[in-house]
Amino acid sequence: MNPLAAIYGAGVSLRNRLYDRDTLQPKKLAGPVASVGNLSVGGSGKTPFVILLGELLKARGMKFDVLSRGYGRESRGVALVDPDGSARDFGDEPLLIARRLGVPVVVGEERYQAGVAAESKFGPQLHLLDDGFQHRTLARDFDIVMVIPEDVRDQLLPAGRLREPLRSLARADAVVVTSGASAESFPVKGKLVWRVRRGIVPKNVPSRPVVFCGIARPKNFVLQLRTAGIEPAAEAFYGDHHAYRERDIRDLLSLRKKSEADGFVTTEKDAVNLGGLLTALDPLAVIPVKMELVDAANAVDTMLRVIAERRRQS
Repeated sequence: MNPLAAIYGAGVSLRNRLYDRDTLQPKKLAGPVASVGNLSVGGSGKTPFVILLGELLKARGMKFDVLSRGYGRESRGVALVDPDGSARDFGDEPLLIARRLGVPVVVGEERYQAGVAAESKFGPQLHLLDDGFQHRTLARDFDIVMVIPEDVRDQLLPAGRLREPLRSLARADAVVVTSGASAESFPVKGKLVWRVRRGIVPKNVPSRPVVFCGIARPKNFVLQLRTAGIEPAAEAFYGDHHAYRERDIRDLLSLRKKSEADGFVTTEKDAVNLGGLLTALDPLAVIPVKMELVDAANAVDTMLRVIAERRRQS
């Protein structure tokens, strides 16, 4: 094992043992908490799944909010996301969630404080904790963990992309298998295994587009486009959560001219990060992610039942 990864892994293991043995105590909110997280850094579909789960809860008439760190924002402290605001103020993923779900989304480095703020304003309703598997300072009633095929053969940070080893799935209540991953490849014995289908919904796409994005796994986005019959005239990739500037727009327009493309294609998250610069790239097709949970009604029923049982016992 890479020496730095070994040191990182030892630190992760020690911290988890302290929580597992109740040496460190997580803080509890008045309302129940369902966490959606993963094992690796970026690209597992957490945000689309939070949106999907939120849509399923809304269809049942349930009241809930979303708690998020607000990664990539330039602000600090606890804040209620304004759907008309900017990614610089709230982070791209919380802003996208707020726009898609139309429910309160509260950001804060300490998710407990974000939850306290949410409860003071909206009451102790169900909280969906975005990217919360490693945020053990906040107690949760149900842990959902997304896994992808790459997790099986990956290494711990900084040698690879894993935040935790596969054995950490022992803490999960439900393991969500996505992107063609096989449940048999993961230690999921005794766990709920949920399967999702994930794809894109391309509409009004230029015939020869420049494809650009700032996401964790850009090659997967290009592969999805090609599978849908969209062949890029050129590609431009940026770091995950990239905050676009005017110079990026100039570079993209130059690339379009050089490649003789007739427009642009990007992701919903990138559209959020473009903000007011979006119109400068017309015609631009923004491609949403479509995610479907297999046997969704049973999965949500089970989650709510487990949460209710644990709340009665606590």
